[in-house]
Amino acid sequence: MTMSDQTGQLQLLLDRLAIDDLLSRYTVALDTREWGLLATVFTPDATIDYTSSQGIKGQFPEVAAWLEKTLTSFSMTQHVLGNKQIKVEGDHGTGRTYFFNPNSVVDESGGTALFFVGGFYLDRFVRTDEGWRIENRYEETSWFKSDIPLEVLARQLQGK
Repeated sequence: MTMSDQTGQLQLLLDRLAIDDLLSRYTVALDTREWGLLATVFTPDATIDYTSSQGIKGQFPEVAAWLEKTLTSFSMTQHVLGNKQIKVEGDHGTGRTYFFNPNSVVDESGGTALFFVGGFYLDRFVRTDEGWRIENRYEETSWFKSDIPLEVLARQLQGK
């Protein structure tokens, strides 16, 4: 392997680690309610689509505000990432990341109701002056499991 090949392999490893850190920072921002961290995850003009889980699709500022409003309705969230397929080509990359999200709400009787969501994040990454960021995210929800009917859960989260 030439020195140039070794340098390229090293850069690829560094880029993949930086993207892995980026994905982890997203989950930390959501679960610790540190909403300002989201600006270090997405580009300012990122398009984010959570419609497969009954969420919204929009540009980063709108979706960030929606995430804060929606997730503060939960008594607990835990965004867990699993297998990651990350491809990097220069200053751009793509990723498919498995997610599993156990969440809870206080139900109508005052108890805790759990619900679980699983699926994939399909991302396009870009290297910026501040580091790697997500410029496009599509959430592909595969399944839900809930202790309470989803329509009751939706009403509770909407405050109705």
